[in-house]
Amino acid sequence: MLTIGQLASYAGVTIRAVRHYHQVGLLPEPPRDASGYRTYDSAAVVRLIKIRTLAEAGVPLARVRELLDADPETFAAATAEIDRQLRVQVRALQEHRRRIAQLGSGASLALPPEVIDYLDRLRAIGAPELVVESERDAWILMAARWPETMPALMVDKVAQLDDPRLVRLYQLIGRLAQDGENEELLHETADVMIEMFEQAADSGQLDWQGDQDAAFVGLMDSFADASHPAVARLRQLIAQRGWTGWTMVEKRDP
Repeated sequence: MLTIGQLASYAGVTIRAVRHYHQVGLLPEPPRDASGYRTYDSAAVVRLIKIRTLAEAGVPLARVRELLDADPETFAAATAEIDRQLRVQVRALQEHRRRIAQLGSGASLALPPEVIDYLDRLRAIGAPELVVESERDAWILMAARWPETMPALMVDKVAQLDDPRLVRLYQLIGRLAQDGENEELLHETADVMIEMFEQAADSGQLDWQGDQDAAFVGLMDSFADASHPAVARLRQLIAQRGWTGWTMVEKRDP
């Protein structure tokens, strides 16, 4: 007869595991002997080895009892079902690994690849990292709300990077990030923005592709306002020049 320690050692498990299997009803708990100790026989070793083998194979403990007492046909059907479930789990884990690998860094978190490419292009034209990070967070919000518009929108955004005025605009915004109270710089930035708005309006590029969710547009505007104090002043200057909005800019009626 074996002590609990010997039983655990022979079966290749811990004493804690043996006690857990007692608690969940997988391994019968023998009565105590005259000395007050529980002792185990060879049948307990065999059953414990089967429990360990099934558990190590990925069988949930809730189904181990079913398999221990199953006839060959039932056992085969049950293990086939468990195998199917494990394959599903493996595919899910592989997908998680793929997504983790794609993230690479926090910059790609929750963003589609076309937006990542656009942000990289912003860096390439010299946009300061502080500005790129702010745009990244804004695009996270946009991509979550209007995912179907992202591919076409990014095509337009990338094409706009060929405009030297946009490069100039990002340079100015980068300077504003450091000195947002410089009125001369603010007016210059507003002038560049208005010039680009006017051209975009003439070519139809300001036509909104989303569903014009007013609440969400308001959220995006508030996000921009919170990103830097200079944004509020720029919005004032833009309004003085006849334009309203930020996320969705529109020419005011005369």
